[in-house]
Amino acid sequence: YPTSTFVDEYLWRNACMSFKVFKRCEVSLGQTFTVEEAVEAIGFGRFQWKLSMLTGVAWMADAMEMMLLSIVTPQLRCEWRLSSWKVAFITAIVFIGMMVSSSLWGNISDKYGRKLCLILCMLWTLHYGLLSAFAPVYSWILVLRCLVGFGLGGAPQSVTLYTEFLPIKSRGISIILLGVFWALGAVFEVLLAMVVMPTLGWKWLLAFSTFPLVVFAASCCWLPESARFDVLRGREDKALDTLKYIAAANGSSVPTGRLIANTQTERGRIRDLFIPEYRKTTLLVWLIWFCNAFSYYGIVLLTTELFQSGSASTDNSNMEPQCNLECNYLTIHDYVDLLWTTLAEFPGILVTLWMIDRIGRKKSMAICFLLFSVSILPLAVLTVFIFIARACITGGWQVAYVYTPEVFPTATRAIGIGTGSGMARVGALITPFIAQVLLKSSVYLTLSVYLICCLLGTVASLVLPMETTGRSLQESTQSTMEPKNMERPHGSETAESSSNTCP
Repeated sequence: YPTSTFVDEYLWRNACMSFKVFKRCEVSLGQTFTVEEAVEAIGFGRFQWKLSMLTGVAWMADAMEMMLLSIVTPQLRCEWRLSSWKVAFITAIVFIGMMVSSSLWGNISDKYGRKLCLILCMLWTLHYGLLSAFAPVYSWILVLRCLVGFGLGGAPQSVTLYTEFLPIKSRGISIILLGVFWALGAVFEVLLAMVVMPTLGWKWLLAFSTFPLVVFAASCCWLPESARFDVLRGREDKALDTLKYIAAANGSSVPTGRLIANTQTERGRIRDLFIPEYRKTTLLVWLIWFCNAFSYYGIVLLTTELFQSGSASTDNSNMEPQCNLECNYLTIHDYVDLLWTTLAEFPGILVTLWMIDRIGRKKSMAICFLLFSVSILPLAVLTVFIFIARACITGGWQVAYVYTPEVFPTATRAIGIGTGSGMARVGALITPFIAQVLLKSSVYLTLSVYLICCLLGTVASLVLPMETTGRSLQESTQSTMEPKNMERPHGSETAESSSNTCP
């Protein structure tokens, strides 16, 4: 800078104290930051707590719609005189809808935004959830619940949005704590059923179960778009505005300098999950999601079926217990038992909270699968093992929800979760025919299927090629970085070209 006279030096330093010149000097000096660095600098605060509440409501809605299946199907079996296959198909049709839509919602999320995807899928689910309360016959309940499942296929995208606003240190614990909302939704559904089913019937239960969706619809306008997504699609100015808004809400500030970004026009492509760096990870993640859903929904349905049939005991120690599924309405005692097993999700979440950052994501999933395998066979005779098994598989699935968005980059994060969720729905689609049909033939054979499945999940978790604990989120599948100026003042090109004149 000019040093010919004291006056020149004095005037120059005063000029650099003005905001615009100061920012221009920073640009010329090359000070930059990424979205990841901004999120880390802003930290976890009021904004993340509000976002936790809203995404948690979406999880409650998902849990209630799923828990609904194990409560309503025994009622419909008796009211409409349905066979075991027809009862199982009511559950399966929901998962067919979810399986078909999961990848579609992931593609929409990666191409058009996390916020748009989440709002659309929740409003869709609310609409058809209310309509299903008016289903007059079996065929109508199949069609409408399939459409509900289609909407629920997008619910995991709430985790995509939530993850992209979380700093590294709090990411694992925060996503696991979303499982509390899932567990609360399941418990609330059982309590609601205890009050509504004996008096008003299953149609009113379907209607009341959409309450969290109504809350979400009333609050969704507040949802911000992911800054990571905006940067990736070239809208850096909007991303910076979002980061400043979050910083103001948390009482912190955005790093100084200009925002740089990995821009990528091709997003949400399934084939990008199979590039050499991610091929093995993708296949193993799909297997883990399949095993989680197959086992989780299996234990939920098994709980209801075993309680309804009253077959969890034997008259002779040498005789295998049989499950005689006749038309038996669920009693208050059944609801209480169902409530206790549903409460098992809370200790499962607490144990997972303790493990996830201490031993890592991979080992946490493996331990949960292994403990489920140990607990599954004795549950035919002891209710306490139902409690343990459900706690383990709940914890394992929550870790999968943490691992999946961490291992895939922003360009394919939503489609990664979407396809994983789709594979989970394949498992959920198959499990009614095991838990509700095969159970009628052999209890031990049914439980052995779940044992083998979770042993496979244990192996898959251990051989995952990457541990994501403490790892920053990758933004793009491309390796090149394209710097973008966020607040380029008029004439900044001149400022950059004369960077050697800035103090």
